[in-house]
Amino acid sequence: MKYFLIFLGIILFQHSYAQEAKYSAFYKERAELMFQKVWQHYRVPQHSGLFSEHYPTGGRVNLDYFQGAGVKEKEVSFLWPFSGVFSAANVLIKYPDLQAKYKKYLDTLSIGVLAYRDTTRIPVGYQAYPATLEKSDRYYDDNGLVCIDYVEAYFNTKDATYITKAKEVFNFIISGWDDKLGGGVYWLEGHKDQKPACSNGMATLAALKLYQATKEPFYLTWGTRFYNWMHSTLRNPDGIYYNDVKMDGKPNETYYTYNTGSMLEAAVLMYHFTADQKYLKEAQLVASNSFGFFSEEHHGVRQFKIDLPWFVTVLFRGYEALYKVDRNPRYINAVAANLDRAWQESADRYGFLTAKWATDDASKRKPKWLLDEACIAELYGRMSLLNIKSKQE
Repeated sequence: MKYFLIFLGIILFQHSYAQEAKYSAFYKERAELMFQKVWQHYRVPQHSGLFSEHYPTGGRVNLDYFQGAGVKEKEVSFLWPFSGVFSAANVLIKYPDLQAKYKKYLDTLSIGVLAYRDTTRIPVGYQAYPATLEKSDRYYDDNGLVCIDYVEAYFNTKDATYITKAKEVFNFIISGWDDKLGGGVYWLEGHKDQKPACSNGMATLAALKLYQATKEPFYLTWGTRFYNWMHSTLRNPDGIYYNDVKMDGKPNETYYTYNTGSMLEAAVLMYHFTADQKYLKEAQLVASNSFGFFSEEHHGVRQFKIDLPWFVTVLFRGYEALYKVDRNPRYINAVAANLDRAWQESADRYGFLTAKWATDDASKRKPKWLLDEACIAELYGRMSLLNIKSKQE
């Protein structure tokens, strides 16, 4: 009987491993497929390493993610959606058999992102639209994304020039810090009207990842400073993060998945660096409460309230970081199941997914935003690297 149970255990383990390997290969294939489609359809050939804002392009879609209204898409994309492609390449290069292939993509993207680098204002920072084409505003959250992408590129290539570039970006970010409201940086350079979770959450991660790469205490000090400010100023009693705080000190009680996701990942990093259990407990609380807050049961299926697919991707990064510590697959499996459903039900005729993963024909006919598509390659790449199996709750 004893030997039979051992034999049965081996068979079950082999079956489970085979299933996980199957899903890993399946998700890797989807990640590659989406990245290649983005590269093929969104590239703007006359601008090396740059992309269009939407596909199909040619129209002038109104963009709503800036200070002020009336911004329309232009010849190439703004920095935020560009960063989504950079992030996706940083995930796919992690596969040993894809390293040579995606090193070339990463090199091209490194040229592309430099088009946004503005040296006419001090400190040097990255503006929302390529400085090679026109002068535009510089957002602190955009610069946080660039800094994180540079550090991730360093982790993947060990090329120290990426750290030099990341440090330059970080110097721009902290130039936006002041003592009003107890600290924090603003959203947009020169506009001191709010201090948002997006800028400060990404700054927290940028600092902590720089510390992870360099072990220089300067960055852990700044990471802790940003983390503590976010925790004391923009965290609600349940561990969900407000969108911003205005200068009268009143928080804007609007919630987006990525603001909480960035702080979930930050809590896990703080736990790694300090071994303080309070950060692990905080990460587990934030993960559990964000799961309940941002998803709901619908006909027996756990569905996320998709604000933006990229926002959910940032939340997934937090779930992923925690999973690597406590091995609880509940949250990542739920996101995987939602993404699998979207892949099957929300794709348009080109194979691109709709905004918010909607399934109606009108949504499928609309031009697709670069960031909405690039993050699908990142998500599937991360899921495959975790070697998980998608299943319903």
